[in-house]
Amino acid sequence: MKKILFTLATIFCLVAVPAMAQEQPAADTAAAPAKLPSNWTKGLLTQVGFSQLSLTNWAAGGVGSISLNTYLDAYTNYKKDKFLWNNELQMGYGFIQNFEDGYKKSDDRLIFDSKFGYKATEKLYLSAVYNFRSQFADGYTGTNLTSALMAPAYMSLGLGIDYQPAKNLSINFAPLTGKTVMVSIPELRSKYGNADDQFCRFELGAQVKVDAKLAVKDFTVVSNLQLFSDYLDNPLDVKVNWDVNVDAKISKLFSVTLRTSLIYDSKIKSAIKRDASGVPVLDGEGNKIMVAGVQFKEIFSVGFSYTIGNKKK
Repeated sequence: MKKILFTLATIFCLVAVPAMAQEQPAADTAAAPAKLPSNWTKGLLTQVGFSQLSLTNWAAGGVGSISLNTYLDAYTNYKKDKFLWNNELQMGYGFIQNFEDGYKKSDDRLIFDSKFGYKATEKLYLSAVYNFRSQFADGYTGTNLTSALMAPAYMSLGLGIDYQPAKNLSINFAPLTGKTVMVSIPELRSKYGNADDQFCRFELGAQVKVDAKLAVKDFTVVSNLQLFSDYLDNPLDVKVNWDVNVDAKISKLFSVTLRTSLIYDSKIKSAIKRDASGVPVLDGEGNKIMVAGVQFKEIFSVGFSYTIGNKKK
């Protein structure tokens, strides 16, 4: 219950307070903070979806539960003459409180992207792209700890070119990309490809990042695809991160959202090895053998949605 109250209080601070601050005029305009120059655009999208189920003497059976999904997308972009600098921070957290099985995390993401570009031609930029990805809270499979803050965390910096053939399409190719995989908890390092005594593993390779957006009236689809090939370890083994966000506005304050994430990394042991009959394969000590597999997550939510600042382009 403490976790639920803490989460609800955090969401109130992230969502309700900025919204109220946006609606109320400043009492003293002289003391108001200076506005960003016109070559800056900034915005904040907040979304909250909530559901609750309670059963009393319900003959058909079932378990009462409470669930909450939250998402925050903040961005600040700069563009002037031949220079651009785009920054985006995505944070999401969700949980399910099952009254029999207890508290379980359903979503947890912390992603920061930054791109600097210098215009070389009408549609081509020389670019540097930075990415950081991790999560906030401990994650469990059953009773086994599988993730935590900075366990794992991924950080990359790529130098290359950014091709923008259309307004809402960016194709970034960075043939020189350095990437680090950090796992702060020793017991989890082998799960994510690090040695037991290796907090940080370095990779050097090429990266392709495709960002696309389709917006039709109150319907928006945003796709972010990232492919990485490690020069130092089997370049043909491509790592994949693909996020898709779909948003359909119901009214000014409510929307239907669908967010999916697909990950493939041969270093991450996330699937149980099975034989041709689908039976789990065991090691010499009788434990299930974990291997790499495609990871997929889907979150569907109907709830509160509020945008502050410029409309994201």
